[in-house]
Amino acid sequence: MVTLKNNLNLLILFSVLTLSVVSCKSKTEKTSAESSSEINQPVATTVKFAYQDITGIGEDSAYNRRDNSDIIKVGDTYYIWYSKMDHPETAGYWATIWYATSKDEGYTWQEQGMALGLGEEGAFDSHSVFTPNILAFKGKYYLYYTAVKPTPGNPDNKFENNSTTDVTAIGLAVSDSPDGPFTRIEDNPLIEVSSTLEDFDSFRVDDASLLVKNNKIWLYYKGRSIIHGRKGPGLTEMGVAMADNPEGPFIKHKGSLLDKSHEVLIWKENNGIASLASISKTINYTEDGISFTPLYDSLVKIPSAPGLYRPDLEDGNQATETPGWGISLKGKKGYAYFARFEMKQE
Repeated sequence: MVTLKNNLNLLILFSVLTLSVVSCKSKTEKTSAESSSEINQPVATTVKFAYQDITGIGEDSAYNRRDNSDIIKVGDTYYIWYSKMDHPETAGYWATIWYATSKDEGYTWQEQGMALGLGEEGAFDSHSVFTPNILAFKGKYYLYYTAVKPTPGNPDNKFENNSTTDVTAIGLAVSDSPDGPFTRIEDNPLIEVSSTLEDFDSFRVDDASLLVKNNKIWLYYKGRSIIHGRKGPGLTEMGVAMADNPEGPFIKHKGSLLDKSHEVLIWKENNGIASLASISKTINYTEDGISFTPLYDSLVKIPSAPGLYRPDLEDGNQATETPGWGISLKGKKGYAYFARFEMKQE
């Protein structure tokens, strides 16, 4: 099992010591080049990613799979949920949600079937359901998902995937078993786009990632602003909303927490929360869940649309650290499929 605890401890300690040294320097007016060199000396650690092929939900000539959930373990079985499309469609905007299970820490998977189909005609999720995530809490399984409906005003009732009116929303379905059936809650959707055009999430909300902290449910998500138009994907930011229970109502924290964060990947680490920001290729850390500070940068070969095995998402599991393996997207023209990855300290 690989964790980032040692490196995070080291980096946090280094930051504290650096601030202390800088404070002393300002009081004594020390300016020696040697002292400056010591203060600015970087920690010689990084995180690298290794990948392994998997079976069952790997490359497939008939179907494409992408945007998987985090992974939980129920008994001796690992569960994962994901978007599934007919080949050669690779975008999740034409998907339904399926799930698979593994007995060997994610190397071998067996697809079990559809977990959630399309919503009723006219509903916010009547065209596609995709990018799921999971929370097991007090005997129930909460499946959060992103959804779109056909483009408003389209004469053929089709989804155009435009950058002006095709807004998304985040919904929820609940089951007594990880194998379903999952039933949509009445108060869907849980998270909608902001009505303030300048907000970071006025056009798209997507990619829910869950956390139980301070007796509240924290739902991290990514957002795109409508004022960015087609440039939006590269300007995606991460925000959070909180609720007293998994079904909401969720109240958004004002403003975003991380910019350049197209995929949302968070995990418990060192009594706080770490997050991978994909566009900036950084790993960031916070203890309060809000104020993130970069700890690693210039990361290479980072996982795409990843989910981790997260014991803290399992019902009653009090784990405060996260094993460093998960599943992420791989792809090429016309193909989208999964691979296993590990985060390794070097």
